[in-house]
Amino acid sequence: MTVKKVALVLGAGGTLGAAWMIGGLAALQERLGRPLGELDTIVGTSAGSILAAALRHGFTPGDLLAHQLGQPHPAVPGTDEFERDSGFLPPPPRLRLGSARMLATAALAPHSVHPRVLASAVLPQGRSEHAALRRYVQALVRDDPGRWPVPHRTWIVGVDYESGRRVVFGRAGSPAVSLPDAVVASCSIPGWHQPAVIGDRRYVDGGVRSATSVDVLHREEHDEIYVLAPMASHRPDRPWHPAARAERLVRQIFTAQLDREVRKVSRAGARVTVLTPGPEDLAAIGPNLMDARRRHDVLRTAQASMPAALRAAA
Repeated sequence: MTVKKVALVLGAGGTLGAAWMIGGLAALQERLGRPLGELDTIVGTSAGSILAAALRHGFTPGDLLAHQLGQPHPAVPGTDEFERDSGFLPPPPRLRLGSARMLATAALAPHSVHPRVLASAVLPQGRSEHAALRRYVQALVRDDPGRWPVPHRTWIVGVDYESGRRVVFGRAGSPAVSLPDAVVASCSIPGWHQPAVIGDRRYVDGGVRSATSVDVLHREEHDEIYVLAPMASHRPDRPWHPAARAERLVRQIFTAQLDREVRKVSRAGARVTVLTPGPEDLAAIGPNLMDARRRHDVLRTAQASMPAALRAAA
């Protein structure tokens, strides 16, 4: 019997995007009939990069769920430490341009930098640090800090904050970095977190370029690709609150980009299944993806909505 070649794409989405994905991972694993940590390829962006690292280093969907619900783990920081690091809102930024170098690059070559990436360059530099996140990933690789997950491919997406180019850490030809450095870079939101310094370069959140970066798989051979995209939505609701309405407009932009990327990958022959938050999930998430007070509601909602979405996609 031929075993299908399967890829899992875990998108950006902050604290609540991570909770939504974790709420659905058990249903996805049951659907696939194999451990998620053993899939052929996992692509992680921002919050998704944390889950990718955890799955590759032995965490099961049940382990991740227990951690989200506050169950202590002997090796890794608790969710309360993550919250203290990033907070509900960003700290006041430094009065310093995010990336003058990227702006100069774009001035010399106007079409060389993606518009959304270029917009991030004008944000002031963030102050928040990822101390708990770094300890978390370091605990995962404590036996060999320089080792990437093997034997399967694990790709972590960031953005070079000097050139504006997307970087897929772990892929052949990309800069050689440690897994903790790659995950911290992928999660460093411009204007909120300090850019991650690796060697002589600075890197920021891969979600600045794409909420999922599923298109990095368009030259790869897979039978099936599953995409969890917390920042998109194919079934949006119609909230009355102005902040929530603004958030839904941003989701429309991410959803349109996701659809373009999926079409590109589908042309290579893979069957792509995309899962995004529905109306019930969006109501639980609210307008702020970093609002950890809503985590348990998001988890419970996803535990019901994700299996239903997978059944509908079958």
